[in-house]
Amino acid sequence: MLFTCTTPTCTHTGHRHPPRHALRRATTASADADAAAASAQIVRTTNRRSLRVDLHCHYLNPAVQAKITPLNPAPHEPAAKFSNALTREVNVKQMQDRAPKLSSIEVRLKDMDKMGIDIQAVSPAPNQCVYWTEPGIGAELARETNDRLAEIVAAHPERFVALGTVPLQNAELAVIELERCVKMLGLRGVEILPNVNGLDLTDPSLGLDRFFAKVQELGVVIFMHPLGFTGAERLVDHYFNNVIGNPLETTVAVSHLIFDGVMERFPKLKIVLPHAGGYLAHYWARMDHAHKARPDCHTIIRKKPSSYLEKFYFDTITFDPQLLRQMIDRFGADHVVLGTDYPYDMGMDDPIGFIERTPKLTRADKNAIEGINAARLLKIKR
Repeated sequence: MLFTCTTPTCTHTGHRHPPRHALRRATTASADADAAAASAQIVRTTNRRSLRVDLHCHYLNPAVQAKITPLNPAPHEPAAKFSNALTREVNVKQMQDRAPKLSSIEVRLKDMDKMGIDIQAVSPAPNQCVYWTEPGIGAELARETNDRLAEIVAAHPERFVALGTVPLQNAELAVIELERCVKMLGLRGVEILPNVNGLDLTDPSLGLDRFFAKVQELGVVIFMHPLGFTGAERLVDHYFNNVIGNPLETTVAVSHLIFDGVMERFPKLKIVLPHAGGYLAHYWARMDHAHKARPDCHTIIRKKPSSYLEKFYFDTITFDPQLLRQMIDRFGADHVVLGTDYPYDMGMDDPIGFIERTPKLTRADKNAIEGINAARLLKIKR
């Protein structure tokens, strides 16, 4: 399930390139069918290295977005609500420039080849997790989003697996769609936001224990991705609600999952955290101290908080090899997975080179981080 680069102009010395005649395309095929044929060739032509899987990447569904836009999503999205005029202008341009990468599978496959990625575990663009809608509408939009993801996987089964979305604003509907995603569509898990309309995932009014219980029962992955920080009045300038707010949102959500006992009640949950786990993965000792020092910090959980943090998985998006090295030292190479945040500008364009440059990693560690860990979590046969 490994690839030979088919980009005609590519000169990357780390890629294997076929003869020119191997790049011919059937002119009568559709774009998707053409890309699928290329994909099938890509994964069968070499066995030179270990599998590489990107567990943090996004797909924007244009048909779903056309239904969301008239509902006026901006007031409900912290990333849009807490931003200044310049940030909004830059974001609009980014969406215009990167629209093909977000929604075109043919473009995506070429970019995967350039980055050296064999398989993407593609998840929805986070703004297409629409918890702010009426539950019935949210369930309908989730179904359409998930159906399209399943179509992409079916057309290119050797290049993609998918993580869906569920309407977390209604626990019963979320469980129904989760089961459909996994049992009928073959998705490998779901992407969720770290809050539901400003409520923590552990808020009793949401009743999400039944959702977490079903995820654990099915043995699938939760990929918890932020959409800015909810109380971000001080993070409006300098794109701070992404730069600071996204890791902060993850930090708060994970802290609640730990301290409110979700990770104790459901010890077999497989939760993957983007952006290297936010701040908590790098400043975990403070919560352990608080748990020991204060009675109001151990009202539910019995063990030290970091023991539950060790159950999570973290992507590689640290932007600094030494930071990645430190995270691996703390949580183990078996709990770190490759992520790119494709195709956004806060992502990483050379994820393999970044891992390869990280100091003191064995070849086995690199192989695990680049794909073996993700393949195990996502039940990818290799």
